[in-house]
Amino acid sequence: MLLNVSYSNKELTRKIDRAVGKPFTLRQRWAMGGIGSPRLFITETSTEIRNLLILDNHRDQCNIEMRPKGIVVRFRSLLETFALVIPYYKLAVYKGNSATYTLHRDHHFIRITGDTKAVQQFFKKLLGYKADNAPTPIEDL
Repeated sequence: MLLNVSYSNKELTRKIDRAVGKPFTLRQRWAMGGIGSPRLFITETSTEIRNLLILDNHRDQCNIEMRPKGIVVRFRSLLETFALVIPYYKLAVYKGNSATYTLHRDHHFIRITGDTKAVQQFFKKLLGYKADNAPTPIEDL
């Protein structure tokens, strides 16, 4: 779900928490080695997100926050902050060439680039956490 999170709204916060869980505690963040991504540059998006990003002339960038049941991708346009909330069961990550990743949720997608080692380590941590906390497939029972 694509949401405007610029202003503090308790109902919106509850909606995000229901979808991807409450933020990790400080102890959990420390044990995981951090839950946020470095700065990521957006190269391509779905139409709805692109319509928000073309409103200003700044370079399109985002960051990703890991949550217990999903991720929150945040980006800015003009003076507003938007969040794409993606539960792990709807998250599909595709790796393009050496520095490109694509995040999909239903009809939304964001293609990002980052060629640093930190970006690769973050996605390795994200996919590892997703795999460790996924429900057991029915074929394995």
